[in-house]
Amino acid sequence: MKRRRFFIETHGCQMNAYDSSIIGEALKRCGYDEARNAAEADIILINTCSVRERAERKALSRLAEYNAMRTSNRHVRIGIVGCMAQRLGEELVKSKVRPDFIIGPDAYDSIPRVIEDLEREQLPIVNTYRNSSAIYTFRPSRYDEVTAFVTIMRGCNNYCSYCVVPYVRGPERSKPYREIMSEISHLVHLGVKEVTLLGQNVNSYNDGEVDFPRLLEMVNEIDGLVRIRFTTSHPKDLSQRVIRVMRDLPKVCEYLHLPLQSGSDRILKLMNRSYTFASYCDLIASIRSAIPDIALSTDILVGFPGETPEDHEATLRALGEIRFDSAFMFKYSPRSGTVASQLEDDVSEEEKIRRLNEVIQLQNSIVDEKKRALVGKNVEILVEGQSQRHPDHLYGRTRKNWLAIVPSKGVSKGEVVVAKVTSATRWMLTCECTSKKVRA
Repeated sequence: MKRRRFFIETHGCQMNAYDSSIIGEALKRCGYDEARNAAEADIILINTCSVRERAERKALSRLAEYNAMRTSNRHVRIGIVGCMAQRLGEELVKSKVRPDFIIGPDAYDSIPRVIEDLEREQLPIVNTYRNSSAIYTFRPSRYDEVTAFVTIMRGCNNYCSYCVVPYVRGPERSKPYREIMSEISHLVHLGVKEVTLLGQNVNSYNDGEVDFPRLLEMVNEIDGLVRIRFTTSHPKDLSQRVIRVMRDLPKVCEYLHLPLQSGSDRILKLMNRSYTFASYCDLIASIRSAIPDIALSTDILVGFPGETPEDHEATLRALGEIRFDSAFMFKYSPRSGTVASQLEDDVSEEEKIRRLNEVIQLQNSIVDEKKRALVGKNVEILVEGQSQRHPDHLYGRTRKNWLAIVPSKGVSKGEVVVAKVTSATRWMLTCECTSKKVRA
């Protein structure tokens, strides 16, 4: 009998990518095979994001496209899972193009059973039950990548006024440190060299026995692991102790994602961000004092309700003053149920786009300048695999999270190499190897 096949399309953040791995592994254990694409699948899952309206529109568009496939394969089953499933729930059942099942982030372990139940049920199955104890662990039987995400906590207690995450992922809860250590050790045994620890606010991790700085120290001791990254950090919880641990642990990369959102104190207060621009700059100064060569990335949100031209100029000045190495830049869109959705969305769409373009242009000029300064310097690269655009090169990332390629001759996936930067663009460093440091 032919085994049924599944395909998962992931939208949104790194945590969603991790969750997709969890779902996929659960389906494999139940006898399903992973399809190369949706056209080959009997089960299609769209793992969704609700952070922005555009992300939800894209997921609904993909749902419509996959539903159209039923004309050629009427047995295909389609599910919406993740944050949008939690936020909209029964509303999706009433939509013109409804999915067969709708599963929230706390109910992923029910997916194999739900799929089997679809053979008997006529109506879409909805499971958006909230389970504050839901903590998942990824233990695959095989794993082909040299990098992996490991979720150390779920949910969020911050309630930034624009953010839907606390409402769809629930309150903050930390995974027991023993499970994290076991998961990472298992992945390293399968060939993983680098892990990224994930959480909505990793700095507040605490399972009752171990806090985040101590967790970093413990993960640093795992034999065979080469690098450690983590995201996301909230400025209000990034302690001096975390900074010292980052400085002192050799496996922790010199890279930090620290969302700013706005350079205006008035807007930060409306966003409920719990810090001022001055306190943020003080924190940046502490970080750079301890780790002078650190790479910093951030999030910027323009067009928040009530944002004036003066507020926007404050954000532009902030970017020019701090000079981030990279940034994720977005325009505000109201999310139903958040505090900000009750405010008047008084910045026009045209003005939001104009302000966003100004932010992007400024940040791109900073990145271009920083990348040009790297030419002729040596960087350490963990080689991750074959470059699709450059067949005779392998790609990887530096400790500062910059994408880089090196000639494939004499270099293998999983190796750490020291390479000289020969040319640089905004998106990629082209390098020549000078030596190898660690062999897989």
